Amino acid sequence: MAKKRKRRRQKTRLKRALYNVRYRISEYSLRATMSFLSYIPDRVLAVYLGSVARLAFILMWRHRRRMEENIALALGGEIPDGQRRKKLVRRAWLSFARAVLETLQVMQLPKQEIISFMDLEGEEHIQRALKKGKGVIALSAHLGSFPIIGARLAAAGYPFSAVIKQPADERFARLVDGYRAQIGIHTIWAKPRREAVRGILKALRQNRIVLLIADEFRSGDLMVDFFGLKMPAPRGPASLALRTGAVTIPMFATRRSNDSLLLSVGEAIAPVECEDLEESVLATTALYTRHLETAIRKFPDQWNWLGLPSHDGKLSRHQLARRRQAGAARNSDKVRLRA
Repeated sequence: MAKKRKRRRQKTRLKRALYNVRYRISEYSLRATMSFLSYIPDRVLAVYLGSVARLAFILMWRHRRRMEENIALALGGEIPDGQRRKKLVRRAWLSFARAVLETLQVMQLPKQEIISFMDLEGEEHIQRALKKGKGVIALSAHLGSFPIIGARLAAAGYPFSAVIKQPADERFARLVDGYRAQIGIHTIWAKPRREAVRGILKALRQNRIVLLIADEFRSGDLMVDFFGLKMPAPRGPASLALRTGAVTIPMFATRRSNDSLLLSVGEAIAPVECEDLEESVLATTALYTRHLETAIRKFPDQWNWLGLPSHDGKLSRHQLARRRQAGAARNSDKVRLRA
């Protein structure tokens, strides 16, 4: 027993050491990249990051396979051919790599150049929403060049906060927060959740725009329709809108056919108010999800295709979807019986 405990402690120390080394390499690599970025020609940087993205595409085969499974699950009827799905996965992967490149480029630009880096459509919706003085919830997804939504709006003078899932290493997370702050983005950590809610409420009271990326359907206690499937969705965005009166506006940063970038801002989405608060949250979440699905359907090769539930090891993904659908129907029946 003593030998087993000793081996466990040694393994734990080794894991911690490897964990620390990995993040320190990431930290110093990022610092070096940001220091020398202005001296590297854009074409050279694009070739380098493209090569890294292609290498990662080969090595991270589990992510690639999961993306293919998700496309088959959501768009199997529309894209039945396996080769077409593989091509879509490759385009989506490279789209994300380009978003990383564009994020690095924007970090080094003055405000006026950031504004010219991405066109803005629908700015009047932002101005109209801010006039109400209750803050704005920017509803978006891991679509296109979503990381530079905040940079574009902050450069135009809008007070902007983003709710971010931070890396596990706090030192590395603080470094990235500092880079965001340099271009006017205030970071709200997504965890712990109570602190995140306090930060969001404070930002909304200050009449700021708060970005919520709401396209992860891997957990949540609300079942909504997404690509014809029942998926678990978080209640956060809908609860915040109903609780605070903040205006919810869809925002998506996508790449057009001529390779230019467009930040498209839609009209305000009014929350669905029912007699029961729980029904209001569910109906509003379903409405938000329809807006997300519409944008993803328009640009399927710019979404990351990783936001669906993982295989649970016992059921196939199709069986998992059917089980969730049946469970949602039972929940609906229970609500009607209570009524």
